[in-house]
Amino acid sequence: MEPVTVAVPRKGRPLEAVLDRLAGHPSAQRVVDDVTETLRHEKAVTKGEATPDAGVYERLAAYSDPTDPYKADYTLLRDDRAGKPRRVVFDSLTLDVADVPVRLVGREEPFRALRKHEFALGFDSADLVLEEVVGLREEPLQSIADVNERIDPQDTDVRVVTGLGDTVYHTLMGDRDALGVDALDRTFLDGYEGALCISPRYERLVEAVIGLDALDGVEFVYPEEGEEEEAAIADAGLGVYLTVTGSTARAHGLSLGERLFPSETVLMENESEMRTDALAAVRDAIAADVDTELPVA
Repeated sequence: MEPVTVAVPRKGRPLEAVLDRLAGHPSAQRVVDDVTETLRHEKAVTKGEATPDAGVYERLAAYSDPTDPYKADYTLLRDDRAGKPRRVVFDSLTLDVADVPVRLVGREEPFRALRKHEFALGFDSADLVLEEVVGLREEPLQSIADVNERIDPQDTDVRVVTGLGDTVYHTLMGDRDALGVDALDRTFLDGYEGALCISPRYERLVEAVIGLDALDGVEFVYPEEGEEEEAAIADAGLGVYLTVTGSTARAHGLSLGERLFPSETVLMENESEMRTDALAAVRDAIAADVDTELPVA
């Protein structure tokens, strides 16, 4: 049987979420653990937190075996960090899912690869979907049902199937004493006028999850280049940023408010490309029994 190809990120938390989700399928656990360990080590090397025992090309050759599709293959990308080092990232791997061979193929932008009809199935951050194709409305967007309902069918055939449960949150945070409020929530935002500090890459997402009505009278401000987001929010008094534990925000004197939207890796499908039973079987197997903040609509 020809493998079903699925687009996945090349590195980072979204790729780890995909690998964790697929690790429960037969014969996948060992190879998935190897990939995760390899990529974490290479990230540490790129950040200068680990010392490699060989050059990057020697490491790449040692990790990869292109002759065996059931062993992970890797490739090199130029990283954005100082010096623009080459970084070892994921390229491809075949796993069996629902008795179907599935070829995971690394892409820098899986969502856009689905939009261009290069794949029927793929994984990417839910944030990217919100930033690129979700329509902006007066009311806030709060669930996956909203996400799919707000995608213009004339714009793309891609729809979100489910989240994978690797949840962090876009959280409202601010200096409650300076603002003179007890609770930082949507009710407070409805009446707030003033500066709201956000990362520039999340502007459209924030507009979607807060809603245009609540943003009337709000001015977006942004961190200076190289400035930590939480530090910039502390200077502005109020902002929205991704949080896991919130410890960095608290260290800057910020209080955590309402979680505005869960950020997860999501499984997506291009509906016009879902033409075979094998694709449907793989989609359904991946989506089954996921503990997620973004349940199937």
